[in-house]
Amino acid sequence: MPPASTTAPTVNGDWLIRARDGRLAVYACESDAVVCRTQQRPGGPWTAPRAVGGDQRVHPALAVAQGTDTYAHLVSWRPTVPGESGLVHSTHFQPHLTALDWNPLGHPNKKGDRTGPPAVTVDAQGRAHVFVPNRGGGVSMRGQKEKGGWGPWRDLKGAGVRGPLAVTTAESGLVTAYATTPDGILRWTQASPGAVPVLDEEPLAVKARPGTLSALATSAEHTTLFFTDEGGELCAWRGSADDEPVAVLTAAGSGPVSAMRCELDGHDCTLLAQRAESGRVAFAAYPTELESAGAWWTESGPALPVDARVALAEDGTGRVVAATFVPGTGTLRLAHRKDEPGLALKAWEQAPSV
Repeated sequence: MPPASTTAPTVNGDWLIRARDGRLAVYACESDAVVCRTQQRPGGPWTAPRAVGGDQRVHPALAVAQGTDTYAHLVSWRPTVPGESGLVHSTHFQPHLTALDWNPLGHPNKKGDRTGPPAVTVDAQGRAHVFVPNRGGGVSMRGQKEKGGWGPWRDLKGAGVRGPLAVTTAESGLVTAYATTPDGILRWTQASPGAVPVLDEEPLAVKARPGTLSALATSAEHTTLFFTDEGGELCAWRGSADDEPVAVLTAAGSGPVSAMRCELDGHDCTLLAQRAESGRVAFAAYPTELESAGAWWTESGPALPVDARVALAEDGTGRVVAATFVPGTGTLRLAHRKDEPGLALKAWEQAPSV
């Protein structure tokens, strides 16, 4: 498998998070570092970007996940010797504090160059699980131990994996991972806390566009995978390989959707956001796990470059907040939901710095 691109930064996971005290924070790759910006207080002005993880130089690849303890886990690739790289991990307990230095995780194939974008999720016990494509075209994982430290790299098998992975933790606390191949979608699931995720016997025989996977815990029983199929339909899938994905609506754009659960007018809803072909941000919502109810896109905000990223979260007051970030420019914009029925948003504002 060829090394990951050295040009466009890749960010996998929820790069917009809410800290325990209610302030928002964002993570991004800038130059040869991972940087964080955070609100000085909930709803207040934003700090300037500052590097996290110490002084080590890293490649422009970042995976982010937040556990139920609100700690942010960050994973990146760093150069080691010429032509080789290794994965590193850092924990950010509070965005306004200094993150731990990068901790080396090694290489899924012991040594070599980057094998693909990493992904990370955090189980119910607060343990990070790091996933990455390996040189054989499958997926490898390394997880934190219950009493500290890390377990070994484990080859989870699979073949033909392409594009970023999607990983998440279900309401049960168990970890699920997904990957696209030319022939379908692969899924790995845990049978019990701390267990090694196991690959489904049969892939989902649906061709998905690489780079469009995103996953969300949608109930105590299910995790929902969102992806765009070859026909351009945004689909949702739960259950086994025998269950057919459901087309939600035509994808607004070519990239992945950002998905979150929130309460809208007293109903448990799934909110989707995606950069549309027009460059604006498109939003859609429907009752969680009831794709048959229908959904439609509503566009908002200014047109953004093709590499702009979109994220969703809730702020310290429980309001939905959307964010966009343009790599290389540092431009961060946010829009909050209005205090009225429906999904109307306030005007987009560029995040101010002090």
